[in-house]
Amino acid sequence: MKLQKAVKKETGIIAASVAVGIIVMYLVFFCLHMVVPDWAPFDIKVIIGGIGGYLIAVGNFFWMAVSVQKVASIEDEDRARKTMGVSYRYRTMIQFLWVILSIVLPFINPVAGIAPLFVPSIVIKLRGIISAGKGG
Repeated sequence: MKLQKAVKKETGIIAASVAVGIIVMYLVFFCLHMVVPDWAPFDIKVIIGGIGGYLIAVGNFFWMAVSVQKVASIEDEDRARKTMGVSYRYRTMIQFLWVILSIVLPFINPVAGIAPLFVPSIVIKLRGIISAGKGG
């Protein structure tokens, strides 16, 4: 299966947006660390959490986009729904596993690991609001 141009474009937008979100998160961690260092550490755990969260968030979006592309070519509606449902369950399970690992593993900051997972949803909603405002 060849990736459609839209899948590449949208995944690129999400990847860039999540990267910007993580940089903002790093800046917030750094500023908080300067004010209250005991409460908000800025160390390798934050960096690892951000990188892991980035990979999970972007990977999840890419997997969803590929699933939608595949489902669009399925003629049988019931089979298409089941295929999308399986994709959704596995993607949710992977995110849940990452959340658990972020909390349990001592070398990952849980907040830094979990926060990037929310960025794609926020970006998608903001893009929808902006395009609706433009009449699109």
